Amino acid sequence: MSMTLADILAPITPEQFFAEYYDKQPLHIPGSPAKFAQVLSWRGINRLLDQTHIWSSQSLKLVREGVAVPPEQYCTRATSRDGAQVMQPDSALVAQWVARGASVVMNDVDSLSPGLASVSDALEGAGLGKAQANVYISWQSHKAFHSHFDTHDVWAVQVEGEKYWNIWEGRAEWPIAHPVFKNLGQEHHDRAKGKLRGKVLVKTGDLLYLPRGWYHDALAEAPTSVHIAYGVHAPLGMDLMNMLLERAIYDAAFRQPLPRQDGTAAARFALTSRAAQLGQRLSELTRDPKVMDVLGKFVADYRYRRGGNDLLAARGLAEASPATGAEAQDGATFRIVSPGAKPVRRGAEWQLKGPNATLPLVPAEAEAAGWLLARTDVAEAELHAAHPAVDAPALLQRLTGAGLLVPA
Repeated sequence: MSMTLADILAPITPEQFFAEYYDKQPLHIPGSPAKFAQVLSWRGINRLLDQTHIWSSQSLKLVREGVAVPPEQYCTRATSRDGAQVMQPDSALVAQWVARGASVVMNDVDSLSPGLASVSDALEGAGLGKAQANVYISWQSHKAFHSHFDTHDVWAVQVEGEKYWNIWEGRAEWPIAHPVFKNLGQEHHDRAKGKLRGKVLVKTGDLLYLPRGWYHDALAEAPTSVHIAYGVHAPLGMDLMNMLLERAIYDAAFRQPLPRQDGTAAARFALTSRAAQLGQRLSELTRDPKVMDVLGKFVADYRYRRGGNDLLAARGLAEASPATGAEAQDGATFRIVSPGAKPVRRGAEWQLKGPNATLPLVPAEAEAAGWLLARTDVAEAELHAAHPAVDAPALLQRLTGAGLLVPA
């Protein structure tokens, strides 16, 4: 699947976003359950977690009431496939902590499925910077993190449930991932966050954009909440400094020793003059067309590289084929977007009312529809196995047309 920035922002246009919101103020865009249905589902979460050997105590974290659960309380020591000793999450221990209200944080997931990658690719394709994604799974009335800011723009995509976000007036001035900003402490954050700017209820299909440094915290209000926080790291002025450092290696003026200091006014003047000369040389380098060409390419290409593998096509043995999701083994999968809907009997007939249409059903279809609408999602193969007398593809197509399901 693929998405664009326009798809993510709709109905706000990219032009309006860049003019009024980008790096200026938060933005909440209400959506429908279908908007991000293909990005991630409970089925997809469980499948990712079941890839046991890709997770460690660093990539999978548990947090309860603002306190990180120690790895030894939800992980066991294991040997990785390359023979290294690792702390590997244990599903039984994780389940125990989840039952107690611990939030689950799945780090660096932006390349683990086509759906997750589609949002990252859209943000990077719009030139916003490198997009890295974490999944946050939380439960009603359990807060994972206290008020804080992030050192990158946050694009929060809500894929399940609801969550209240407190958006505060305070904003740190373009913080970066450096101990100067990382080690400020909660007491500082509680002072610096300022007054409450607004309380936003983010529902399934909604998007919340927070510029870098904006103070916020969140609390799940529905029984479950899953959002994917895409952290977008834009290229910075610090990157230019790093480029100039590399360029200075080839400039003799920067390799010369600085004037020796003996406490005299003459020595101090010599050092001040040399520093001014080097500053002037840096200014000249920033106007060098070659340096600007490198900088321009760096900014334009500032994104992560993910995907793109097609081994048969690389050998010339097949035409390039589109990527397919892990769900392909189960056939088509669908997410239920009208919770609470169920077939009702009208005399001798059964009916099912959806947002787009009312469907007449035979008894077998009514039983099957009631079964699948009680779930969060369903695969065609599962429906066929549970109700073999029903034409599963046809029923799923009708329910989708009626607005009760969306492809996942």
